[in-house]
Formats: sequence, C-alpha cells, structure tokens
Amino acid sequence: MARSLYESLGVSKNASQAEIKKAYRKLVREVHPDTNPGNEERFKEVQSAYDVLSDPDKRKRYDTMGQTNGRAAPGGTTFDFGDFDLGDIFGGMFGRGRQQQQQRGQRGNDVEVEVRVSFEDALKGVQTTVPVQLDLACHTCHGTGAAPGTAPTTCPECNGSGTVATSQGLFALQQPCPRCHGMGSIVETPCPTCHGNGRERRTKRYTVRIPAGVKDGTRIKLKGKGEAGFGGAPAGDLYVVTRVEPSKVYERRGDDLVVQVPVSYATAALGGTVEVQTPEGAVSLKVPGGTEDGKLLRIKGRGAPSLKGSGKGDVLARIRIEVPKKVSKKQRELLEQLDKAL
Repeated sequence: MARSLYESLGVSKNASQAEIKKAYRKLVREVHPDTNPGNEERFKEVQSAYDVLSDPDKRKRYDTMGQTNGRAAPGGTTFDFGDFDLGDIFGGMFGRGRQQQQQRGQRGNDVEVEVRVSFEDALKGVQTTVPVQLDLACHTCHGTGAAPGTAPTTCPECNGSGTVATSQGLFALQQPCPRCHGMGSIVETPCPTCHGNGRERRTKRYTVRIPAGVKDGTRIKLKGKGEAGFGGAPAGDLYVVTRVEPSKVYERRGDDLVVQVPVSYATAALGGTVEVQTPEGAVSLKVPGGTEDGKLLRIKGRGAPSLKGSGKGDVLARIRIEVPKKVSKKQRELLEQLDKAL
C-alpha cells in the first residue's frame, strides 16, 4: 500500500507545523545522499512530503483530496486530484518550490541549550558562558566541501539548476538532480577534513547576557548562532533556555514574589509593624489590626524586574500568625481572660 505524506515523514495527520519541521530535519540528516549514499529515492520522498505538508494551503488541499482515485507521485504517494489545478500542485511540489529551495540553499538547524542560574542572578541578571556542540562550516574548506585549491563545479546534468525534468505520461515533473542531489554543483575533489560535507562538529562557547527578571524556561534567542547552513544559506539560531534554581525564601508569581512573614497573635489582633525581607533589603510593613492568618499584604515595586518593560513586580507578604507552643501561668490567665472577653 502506498504511503501517505504523513507516513513518509513519520508524523500523525494531526501533527503541528513544528512537529512536521522537526521530523523533516531529523530525516534529512539521516537520509541525505551526501552523508548516506544510496538513499536518493528516500531523500526525494522526504523532500516531496515536506514541500506539501509545510505549506498550509498545499496541506489543506492534500488532506481534502485524500488517497483514493488518484495517481501515484514520487515516493509512492497517491493523490486524488479532484477539481484542482494539476499544474499548480505539481509545479509547487516538484518545480517552483524545489527550484526556489535550491536557490537559497538549506538553512542551518536551530539549536537549543539550557543554562542554570541561581534565583538571585535571575532577579539581577548575569553574564555567563555557554558551551554548545554545533555543525559548523568546515575550518579547512570554509563550508564549500572542496579540497583546498579547488572549488565546486556546476553540475553538468542539470546545468546548476538542481532539478531535472522527468516524463510521467502526460506530465513533465521537476525532480532533484540525481547527480548533484539538488545542490546545483558537484565536488570533484572532496575536502579531507569534512569529506565533502562542508561542515564539521565542533564545540563553540558563546557569552550570553541573561537579562534581569528571567523566569524558569525563558528562551533567549541568539540569531545566526545555530548550525551552519548548506549551499551558502544562513545559519540557524541558538536558543538559550534558562533553568532558575528555586528560592528558599520566595515563591515567584509572575513578577511578584511571595514571602512568609511570621507575626504574633497580639500584633495580628491589635496591629503593629513587622520587618519583611525583600531582594533589595529589609523594609517595615504595617500590619492592620484584625489581620487573619494567610492574608497577603503588598509591598509595591520590590519584586522581580519585568522582562516585558520597565518596572518591577511587588513583594506579597503572607501573614502567618505564630501560636506559642508553651505558655506561662500568667500568659494562660491572660489568654483565658481574653477568651471570656471575646
């Protein structure tokens, strides 16, 4: 039975665009003919499936057409053409879309790395160094894939277009050139370091400024610091994800910080002043008479810095009424008198 485009990429029919993109990138690395010779047909199948499923309009058409009463396309997929324009569908899948992709090359993969920061550093900001393993342009050939003193040459099969026309009955379909695998050029003398791939695995260290106010899971984008692209295409981006260690003092709620503040029964009942620790130091807080256990009192502008603009959150003092575990005889008498008075 012919495989659907979803099966070609190994995703479900309800897969998100992010899941489709992730599956495509993984498969390209696995079956690219430059690194795994003999996978040309599988490579074509993956590329063709991604061309359709990565485009919302084409994907909608494909989902509508289904798998019945159609014709076989490269890779074994079957389409029901219905009332759609065949030239538009095939042109988008195997012609214009493929040619445009080869003109701009293949953008490098995005990379994500985690960095741990203390709660205190997350509030004030910190500069740190992050080591990242990346596929970067080969230091010997500078990404061309050709040995020093040589250069890639125009593919004689496709004259540099990266595509060739093949006859399919009434249709002429544009497919990736079998000789250059759609790159438009060939390397006759491969680089001895990267073996013609143009990239090599290296560890690179980046200095990253962690802004004040980051939360656990905040993603910081470093544009163009991801993996190197193919065919002169731009590099991907690097995403630094912050993992903030929990505080022993504060509970974070957005930009607000909650702190537990013990007060005596007398202070809660009669009112008074208590000292509250904030990230900027201790402050005096007025406790109104009749304050109940668990009540939150707000200290404005002493919380975490806001990442979305200027200003800070607040410190929320949660009142915890202390009940003495032991009382003296005099204290007991006074409490009994108070109980009777209430």
